[in-house]
Amino acid sequence: MRATSLDESALIAHFRTAVTEDLRELASLHDREVTKEVMEELKRVDFPYNLGLQLQTHAGQEACSLLKQAITEWPETIDEALLDELASDFSSIYLNNAYRASPYESVWLSDEGLTRQAPMIQVREWYKKYEVLAKNWKKRPDDYISLEVEFIGHLMSMDDQLATLKETARFLDEHPLRWFKEFAARVSARCATAFYAGIVIFTVQYLEELRDLLAKILDAPRPSAEEVERRMKALNRPVGMICTPAQELMDEEEEKKRRLQKQLELSDAKAS
Repeated sequence: MRATSLDESALIAHFRTAVTEDLRELASLHDREVTKEVMEELKRVDFPYNLGLQLQTHAGQEACSLLKQAITEWPETIDEALLDELASDFSSIYLNNAYRASPYESVWLSDEGLTRQAPMIQVREWYKKYEVLAKNWKKRPDDYISLEVEFIGHLMSMDDQLATLKETARFLDEHPLRWFKEFAARVSARCATAFYAGIVIFTVQYLEELRDLLAKILDAPRPSAEEVERRMKALNRPVGMICTPAQELMDEEEEKKRRLQKQLELSDAKAS
C-alpha cells in the first residue's frame, strides 16, 4: 500500500465524506417507503445527479439516466394513487418477497436459501468488530440490504486511515457485491415501478464504481469473483458452530437494557 501526500489525503477525506452521505441516502431508500416529502425532495435536488460520487462508467451513467427518468415522470402534484403504487411495490420487494427476490444476503449465498444462515452471522461479526448493532435485528436480520449499505457508509466515515478503506473494500467483496447484482436483476425485471427498478440497478452500479475507486486509492487490484469465493469457502463453518456470536450479541443487548433500567431507577430515586 503506497503512502499518500497531504493533497491526496485531503482529497480522500472529501471522497469519504461524500460517499458516506450518498450511502446514507441510498440506505434510507431501501429501508422504508418513500413519502410525498421525500419524493418532492428527490425531484428538487436532481437525484441521483446530486450525489457526491458521480458514476462514470457506461453502465453507471445508464443507471443514473434510468433512475432520473423515473423521477422526472412523477406528476407535478404527487397524489395518493402514486404513493400507494410505490408503497405496494416497496412491500413486494422488501417485506413480503412477492417477487422472489429476497433483500437478505443469506437467501442468496447459503445452500439452504433461507434467512439467518452463515452469511448473516458473518455480517453480524463485522458489525460487532466495529461496535455497531443492527436496528431491530431480532425482527430484521443483519444482512438486510439497507443495513449493509449503511454499514459501508459507517466504515467510510470512521477515520482517515487507508487500512479502514482496505476493510471497506474487503466487506464489499465478501458481502454486498456477491449478491446485490443478482438481487437487482430480479427485482428490476419483476417490480411494478420504474423508480424501484432504478434504485436497485443504481445501487449496484454505485457500489461497483466505489469498489473500483478503492482499488485505485489502495493501489491494489480487485480480486476476481473466483478468488473471493475461495476466500469465503475457507471462512465458512457449519451453522451449528457459529451460533455463539449471535447469542453473545443477544446477551450484550439484554445487559445494556438492564444497565439502562438500573440508571432509570437511580434517576427516579434521586428525583424523589
